[in-house]
Amino acid sequence: MAVTKRLGKGLGALFGDEVVEEVTTEKKLGVNQDKGRRKPTVMESGALEEQREITLKISKIEPNHQQPRKSFDEEQLQQLSDSIKKFGVLQPLLVQKKQDRYEIVAGERRWRAAKMAGLKEVPVVIREYAPQQTMEIALIENVQRENLNPIEEAMAYRRLMQEFKLKQEEIAERVSKNRTTITNSMRLLNLMPEVQQMLVEGRITSGHARTLLAVDDPKIQLGLAQKIEQNHLSVREVEKAVKSLGKEKKGKQKKTDDTAMEIVFQDLENRMKSVMGTKVNINRKDRTKGKIEIEYYSESELERIVELIESIQ
Repeated sequence: MAVTKRLGKGLGALFGDEVVEEVTTEKKLGVNQDKGRRKPTVMESGALEEQREITLKISKIEPNHQQPRKSFDEEQLQQLSDSIKKFGVLQPLLVQKKQDRYEIVAGERRWRAAKMAGLKEVPVVIREYAPQQTMEIALIENVQRENLNPIEEAMAYRRLMQEFKLKQEEIAERVSKNRTTITNSMRLLNLMPEVQQMLVEGRITSGHARTLLAVDDPKIQLGLAQKIEQNHLSVREVEKAVKSLGKEKKGKQKKTDDTAMEIVFQDLENRMKSVMGTKVNINRKDRTKGKIEIEYYSESELERIVELIESIQ
């Protein structure tokens, strides 16, 4: 059964109203045999499988390898597993049929914890989705529950843009965030891979990472990231360090520019000296102003220089 409802502002549309829909569906199709109502037809039975909560063998379920979340906190998984041992899986997994198996659309963390708890079966709700819908639902679930690390989240946004041609405004609407948040998230993918990994592992924070984006040189960026970890630098301290790097860079650039200009003016002095036959100095006030000094050592040499200048006219 294809789902046409809009994903909207979160998973409430998928999970929150599910029970109401199931009860309504069961009443309409007359599945309560105890009250002597008719049995559902084969077609209706198929529809029921895709609308109501059922139980599936955990071995028949597999994760979606395209889902945004790649890393799972083992300690948190163990805590969830302990809870499942006591109370069971309280919220069904959302799955879709893939040939003879079922692929998880939302709920991989519950599936993993259930396996750890030794469960053989789990509750599920079966749906059919287009690839884009599957991606969006998985992203919404993880973003709303803050299950994704910053790089996983950024990569999910990028995939929605590149593979499904969504604009940042459209992504922002789906995950209930503003467009600037999406933009800033995706900018993290411009960091060096090693720095991205440090962010994934929690060795630096998102605040640190955003500050490091101002550092263009890859080696300096990585070196500063390592200093953040080693010296436990705050974001404010990193901002100061980045500003200092900028001033240092400008100072080096100015020195380089001054050296280049020295070479140019030295060449001009030598060319004028060869023409005048005497020492010539160019005294610069700045890049565009200055004065030229021509030395002479006798009256006759002065007259020669004057005649030389007059001949230029």
